[in-house]
Parts: sequence; C-alpha cells; structure tokens
Amino acid sequence: MRFTERELTAAMEGAAKSVFGAQDRSVRKRRRTVDEAWRELTQHQRYTVLAGLGDQLLPVLVTLPDVPVEPGTRPTFTDAQVEGAVRAQAGDGAKGVRGTVMVKARVALVQLALSHVPPRADPDALVVPDHL
Repeated sequence: MRFTERELTAAMEGAAKSVFGAQDRSVRKRRRTVDEAWRELTQHQRYTVLAGLGDQLLPVLVTLPDVPVEPGTRPTFTDAQVEGAVRAQAGDGAKGVRGTVMVKARVALVQLALSHVPPRADPDALVVPDHL
C-alpha cells in the first residue's frame, strides 16, 4: 500500500502513544492523559518508542495490498490481509506457539496503527499558496 508520509507519521505516532500509555502507570491510573505524558517525553525518549515500533510496523504497512481509497476516507483492510502481511514479514518466526502469539500481537498492533491513519485528502481540493 502506498501511504503518504503524513499518513505513516500519524499511524506511527498514534500507535506509539497507545503503547506508551499502556506502559505508563500515571496514564493507566488516569492521573494524566496519554497526550500529556507524550508531551513530557524528551525527543530522545519519543524516538526510542517510535524506533522500537517502526521495526515492527513499517515493513508490514508497506506490504499491505493496494486498495482504492476515496478522498475523505481511510484505507480499510480485512483481518486476513493484515495477517497475511504480518506473516509475510515474520517468515519462519511465525511458526509454532510463540509465532502464533507474535502474529496475533503484531496484527493487533498494525490494526491499532491503521486506526490512526487520517482520512485521505482530496488532491484536487489542495490549495497552493500564491507566493509559490
């Protein structure tokens, strides 16, 4: 699937915030929101979270099949398409009980990232500034 840079960034950041929020005690206890906790991280801490997820998510996201996406909508994939992309990236690592658990967890992570992809913009509706 060909995602735009903006779509991939939003997917990665949304997944990273969700994973970080699940690990942060003050977020779990509802003392602060995940956005507040994310803003309090240093750039290096954010990079560390994003880099760890990037190795798991980006190869799968780019191997998803091309689907038509109407402007104003998000790309949608079936569970089988997501699982197929995860298994293709996992290779021999998807075998056995541990592999099955890894595939299910990675599928959930990819679906989480896809839920944060913003609606596709209409390229005809984009406004170019006059000064360009």
